[in-house]
Amino acid sequence: MKKITFIFIAFIALVNFTACSDDDGFTFTAIPDPDGVFFTNATLETYNLTASNSDNLAERFVWNEVDFDVQTPVNYEVQGSASESFETYSVLGDVTTTNLAVTVGNMLSLAKEAGLDNDPTTAEPNTGMIYFKIRAYVGAGAANVVEQYSDALAISVTLPEAAEEEEELDLPKLFVVGNFLNSGGYGSDWTPADAVPLAASADGNTDYEGFVNINSAAPEYKFLPTNESFDGDYGDTGDNNGDFSGTIEQEGEVNAGTPDGTGGYFLVSVDTEALTYNLTKTSWGVIGNATPTGWDSDTDMVYDAAAKTWSVTLDLTEQEAPNNGIKFRANDAWDLNIGDTGADGSAEFNGENIGIPEDGNYTITLDLSNPRQYKYSISKN
Repeated sequence: MKKITFIFIAFIALVNFTACSDDDGFTFTAIPDPDGVFFTNATLETYNLTASNSDNLAERFVWNEVDFDVQTPVNYEVQGSASESFETYSVLGDVTTTNLAVTVGNMLSLAKEAGLDNDPTTAEPNTGMIYFKIRAYVGAGAANVVEQYSDALAISVTLPEAAEEEEELDLPKLFVVGNFLNSGGYGSDWTPADAVPLAASADGNTDYEGFVNINSAAPEYKFLPTNESFDGDYGDTGDNNGDFSGTIEQEGEVNAGTPDGTGGYFLVSVDTEALTYNLTKTSWGVIGNATPTGWDSDTDMVYDAAAKTWSVTLDLTEQEAPNNGIKFRANDAWDLNIGDTGADGSAEFNGENIGIPEDGNYTITLDLSNPRQYKYSISKN
């Protein structure tokens, strides 16, 4: 009898051990983030999409970091759809970071699914809306996934009709490649595909301009005619890598540097005909009679390398443009300032003041990442 009892107890212990072992595979439970997931980037009033620019960056979508209260990476799936209902959609990317670059070609595909075309002889419209969502999730397999979706972000797009597209040529580009690409948030150092674009003012012009986060203690870089290779690259005319002379050449050149030999967020200007270049280090702020300090001093903005934007949250008072409001300016001075002439949502150097519709707490964002197509947003919290 004692032997039978011992065997029975051993059997129960074995069953209990097995059950605990099975349970050990499910030791955490993901909990939806009460804040949800939402887009944080500013968008243009409308996006002009042309087939010739298919590989160009149309927008870099940025969103908040979601916390499912588990020790595992969160994945973010960016979806695009031709309809707000998302009955059908395309997955544009699945990443663990909180931003994703979307090309003109990505948007063109969605626009065509929405029934848009650029043929003036057809009845189909050439303007309309396309939609984007973020799916944040952890786990794998339908039974083990916890997920949250953002609201749909509606984007207005225009497909310039054939005659218009011929007139609106893509701005020529020059690219900056160097030892700052990784630390600056762009990609891998010295990789042409990750180089930062500068844009000329018009087709046929050689006056390239753009903002670059050269976040390196000892910057070195070159200028490339394309982002595919180093063929035809421009460097400084100095004797040593890291020199800054303000002039460039394509033969016997060295890696260029910055005026003071240190890193920062620079307005970069290059003229490939005059063979000259210049860098102006900038730190941005907002100023105006809508801000707490009025026109007397700036309220500094903070740069986010992942989002590639400057932003600040502060209290603003109602002001009517163009005589009142706010402006952006660099380095607490008026040499470089940005406003919005015509209140059309685009940001221009030396533009008019930007109005504030009502008193409140606002988050202001300045996006200088797309050369010569600068933009901003002012969102009430």
